[in-house]
Amino acid sequence: MLKGILFCLGLFIGFICLSAPDSVSIPPVVEAEVAPVEMKPSIWNINDSLFNIPAFDLYCGFDQKKIWGLKVDQTKKQDTTLLQVAHDSCDFGSPWVGRLTSDFGWRGSRPHYGVDIKLQTGDSVRNAFDGMVRIARYSSTYGNVIVIRHENGLETLYAHLSKRIVIEGDKLAAGEILGLGGNTGRSSGSHLHFETRYLGEPLNPHDVFEINDSTFKIKNQSLALDAENFIFLKEVRKIKYHRVRNGDSLWRISKRYGVSISRICRLNGINKKKTLRIGQKIRYN
Repeated sequence: MLKGILFCLGLFIGFICLSAPDSVSIPPVVEAEVAPVEMKPSIWNINDSLFNIPAFDLYCGFDQKKIWGLKVDQTKKQDTTLLQVAHDSCDFGSPWVGRLTSDFGWRGSRPHYGVDIKLQTGDSVRNAFDGMVRIARYSSTYGNVIVIRHENGLETLYAHLSKRIVIEGDKLAAGEILGLGGNTGRSSGSHLHFETRYLGEPLNPHDVFEINDSTFKIKNQSLALDAENFIFLKEVRKIKYHRVRNGDSLWRISKRYGVSISRICRLNGINKKKTLRIGQKIRYN
């Protein structure tokens, strides 16, 4: 019986061999191309953030909701902070060189926290220093606006752009184009509105840069920052406003604060026939 089983098994194997092709074609193994996984800030842990985000430890975060999220009162600053602005000329790129149309400080009765530089719509606007884009969006006041956080803790703002080329989270090198000049937001005529801030507080760009009609360059490679750099804010914070409520009028506001209607109009750049809007802020001192 065993011989019979072996005989049948031999016939079966022979049949298989005869029916098989002379050679077996094995398709080559194709390795799938796997794109590298880019780590997103939303899944970074604290160590990732400290390593990747400029001055993350100084700000204790990277607020991408508010244009000026964290604000630490620098008028009460007790010490002096030495900021390394640049190590050599390669560390800086001029955002734009043009006619200075409005400077930092008072503009009429209102504070102006940056400098305005004339340009044409579509002109290339460049990043001042290496950094990361914290804000890139449209604002009703700034128009198309970009805020860059830099390694030394400074932040620079570029406003009224016609187009934003970068997005939030992008890392930029000094001199890299971030957008195109324009006239968006609360603006009258194409220009670049440029601000410099530290811990959310406006810093006079002239403290960091030499800016005039033909020049935009760094003044010194380092900056000693103390409360004196923010003296303008002390003046600004003495200003008081009344928020208009239902039934308010210029006459009623003037009586409440003991200020003449003429002075209120002068402080706010309005006339006596101005219709007040509920929620509007009216300066009275």
